[in-house]
Amino acid sequence: MAGILYMIPCPIGDFDHPYEVLPATNGEIMQRLDYFIVENSRTARRFLSRANIGRPIEELELAECNEHTHPKELEQLIKPLLEGRSAGLISEAGVPGIADPGADVAALCHRRGIRIVPLVGPSSILLALMASGQNGQSFAFNGYLPVKPPERDKAIRRYELRAQTEGQSQLFIEAPYRNVKLFDRLLTLCHPGTLLTVALDITMPSESIRTAPIQEWRDAPPPPLDKHPAIFIIGSLSSHPTSHHTGPDRKFGQNKRNPKKVLPIR
Repeated sequence: MAGILYMIPCPIGDFDHPYEVLPATNGEIMQRLDYFIVENSRTARRFLSRANIGRPIEELELAECNEHTHPKELEQLIKPLLEGRSAGLISEAGVPGIADPGADVAALCHRRGIRIVPLVGPSSILLALMASGQNGQSFAFNGYLPVKPPERDKAIRRYELRAQTEGQSQLFIEAPYRNVKLFDRLLTLCHPGTLLTVALDITMPSESIRTAPIQEWRDAPPPPLDKHPAIFIIGSLSSHPTSHHTGPDRKFGQNKRNPKKVLPIR
């Protein structure tokens, strides 16, 4: 019988005590494992050491799966599971499999008939949406925006139009060192009335989550974005799912009061 792949979240920030943000039951499962597929061996060892799993870290077998892993190498990674050995999958931060190369491991396990068990832990994407006040009934996570400016600008306009016409919250992320440039383009390209959420350092002492129209962001001092993990959400003032008078029609995604009215995209 094949083993089980446990999707093990880890803290988003640098926590000395992981169980401040993780349930104790995760530790009970990690104590039973001696094989882990990890995005980064160094950070995984630090996490497992702080998680007090009850055995020396040197006794554990860690295999890396990251952006440099070739698809042909994935079969070797899950070979122990096919032989009956359970494993834990650990991302560098947060939940594995979401905007994370661990998704390729999970996909292969499905094809090979290996059971996958996701464990509870912090997801910056869902936590940002929870606190944003934006539409949590219809939303899309779009991952990283294109790096090249022309393609990035097109993506921003596309997501803003979708938020306005469909009432769907549009979530995306950027490499921390490019956050400032992305924020500046959002303020330049988006309509003054478009809602923007910026969620920084989620679960950390420096956490900051704010939603405001673009014009208010333009008028205020910029948030401390440089080199801080951030989630960005574009939304529409009329997209809240509980708004029965001015919100979008749930069937057609149009404004009930004026179905043809759409904010202009610059």
